[in-house]
Amino acid sequence: MRYYLIAGERSGDLHGSNLIKSLKKKDPQAEFRAWGGEYMENAGANLVVHYDNLGFMGFMEVLIYFRKILKYIKLCKKDIISYQPDVVILIDFAGFNMRIAQFLKKKGVLVYYYISPKIWAWNTGRARKIKKSIDRMFVILPFEKAFYHQYNYDVDYVGNPVVDAIDSHTPDPSFLKGIGLLKDEKYVALLPGSRKQELESILPEMVKLARSMPDVIFILGAIHGVNDSYYATSTSVQNIKLVFDRTYDVLAYAHAAVVTSGTATLETCLWKVPQVVVYKSNSRISMAIAKMVIKVKFISLVNLIAGKEVVKELIQENLSPENLNDEVVKLYKNNQYRNQILDSYEEISSILGKDPVSDKAATMIVKYLNG
Repeated sequence: MRYYLIAGERSGDLHGSNLIKSLKKKDPQAEFRAWGGEYMENAGANLVVHYDNLGFMGFMEVLIYFRKILKYIKLCKKDIISYQPDVVILIDFAGFNMRIAQFLKKKGVLVYYYISPKIWAWNTGRARKIKKSIDRMFVILPFEKAFYHQYNYDVDYVGNPVVDAIDSHTPDPSFLKGIGLLKDEKYVALLPGSRKQELESILPEMVKLARSMPDVIFILGAIHGVNDSYYATSTSVQNIKLVFDRTYDVLAYAHAAVVTSGTATLETCLWKVPQVVVYKSNSRISMAIAKMVIKVKFISLVNLIAGKEVVKELIQENLSPENLNDEVVKLYKNNQYRNQILDSYEEISSILGKDPVSDKAATMIVKYLNG
């Protein structure tokens, strides 16, 4: 079979790579072409465009770069038709992928969606468009199956691929020594995200935090492939150490974490690291629109899965130096507060389960293709 995968960010690239590995086991003759990153490329996919070129967030940002986005959509459509895959597998990245899905439906190309767009958070009516355009949907959050059931759309719940990604990673026993720390030294992990907009708006807040706590060590989980200039301000702060492309090792030994809202919040939860979730946009218009249309109480996956506030969310104006400092002090020093979070993490782990998600999804995909 010929598979065409599309992911628009690092987490989608990671989960896509694990899906490719599982598909290879079920379909040894499989060929893969993808929009994504190094993870999928290393797993054996022929990479067309790197997700760095696609990482636009926020309503205003999408409008500003709309022509560029349309150019990539046109390129993607043309490339898929030329490649003639047996199936196109979309991975999250709703704004881009739904345009591709609607086009492919008209062309009679089979389309599967792995990791549903978060339409339950806003614009829930898009579920009807998904039902019309997507041949099979594989969801990764427990409540998503019930959500789609409201629209008479039968989807497959496969579990969360973050579980697979973490289970497959063995922490490097020499990691602390390699970054110049002693075995029992505590540090706070800083995970600012990988998108340009996140690094521009959230990383400066993390740098301010480190400056305000000179006696605490901060390890910044940086990522190659983005412009290194975004990390420039952090290199001058004595108590910040940059570590590139080793997020799971950073989390494996962290005492606490400050995490930009996204998949990393769930990864931090499953690594059992007490965290505060942060998010900020420099575009006030984008945030104002978001506040009007978002329909869920929380934005972090941790709190959404638990159905309650497990970790503090500091969003937009609430992401002040004072609030962030106070929360990190609690995470760092208050054992009762830490244990309360860790107990809730165990509940979330139980909800997600331990089944190998990528294998389960690959089995279903091959079964549907052959059926």
